[in-house]
Amino acid sequence: MNGAHAVDTAALAGLRAHRPEAVAEAAARRVRRTLLGGDGRLLVLAADHPARGALGAGHGDRAMADRAGLLARLRLGLSRPGVDGVLASADVLDDLLLLGALEGKAVIGSMNRGGLAGAAFELDDRFTGFRPEDLARSRYDAGKLLLRLDYDDPGSLTTLHAAARAVDAMAALRLPVFVEPFLCRRVGGELRSDLGAAAVTTSLAVASGLGGTSAYTWLKVPVTEDPDDMARVTAASTLPVVLLGGPVGAARGEATYERWRRALALPTVRGLVAGRALLYPPDGDVAAAVDTAAALVHGDARHEAARTPPGPSRGLPAPRGVGDEP
Repeated sequence: MNGAHAVDTAALAGLRAHRPEAVAEAAARRVRRTLLGGDGRLLVLAADHPARGALGAGHGDRAMADRAGLLARLRLGLSRPGVDGVLASADVLDDLLLLGALEGKAVIGSMNRGGLAGAAFELDDRFTGFRPEDLARSRYDAGKLLLRLDYDDPGSLTTLHAAARAVDAMAALRLPVFVEPFLCRRVGGELRSDLGAAAVTTSLAVASGLGGTSAYTWLKVPVTEDPDDMARVTAASTLPVVLLGGPVGAARGEATYERWRRALALPTVRGLVAGRALLYPPDGDVAAAVDTAAALVHGDARHEAARTPPGPSRGLPAPRGVGDEP
């Protein structure tokens, strides 16, 4: 990991303790951008997993519990050409604001994190994260909600209803919302997502119909077990789609990239949202993983630019606010 992206957690904690208003100040002065770039494509790094207790990544079952390490990986990833933004919970976005890492980036806030990983109430996924009004106040660009449905779990209905009302509230504020739908079932007490074509198609149809308008709704969709099924799966809706990255195992990294490449060529697919696959790649080279994704999403021209870092910081703006007087 490049030392230029290391994070001083003592300085962050000190600023949080003595000047909590610095978060709102950084949000107010953040340089914004349109959600989509000039090519109409979107590459977003995802880091909202810890907020629901999902800490495993790469070779470690608690890798994402190291906040300094996570922030350093995010800073490096966000500095790479072709990375458009980040998806995270409020605590992570607050840290990135204080570090000056969100300038000119699309910022997506994670909304429902109440379905803690492994909990008996996991599918009663309540909105414990950002509210629509929080996103608007912070001048963020979009929200994301997770919609996992198990036909045998009554908690799914609570989540489905809350998701519909969240779609309405986001549309009223003219804020895009990325809905990440899955059909799930418990196997031996463990919740598993069904990535078969029929299940993913059904989940997209349900997600597309949420709320009183779909004008501001995007779909965040996993690649199906058989990538050849993605064309007919995405044909279930005209809503814009971003692919869900998911983890990349050491033995199937290139195969995963190929799956993304093929799905990114489909007519409704506009980009990729990936977290652990890019931030904790099997070989540890975050910059290379991110550059590969940028080439897939934005094309080889952007990837060629990524091969030549702009300087020792590899494109990261100087930290803002941490340890400095306002």
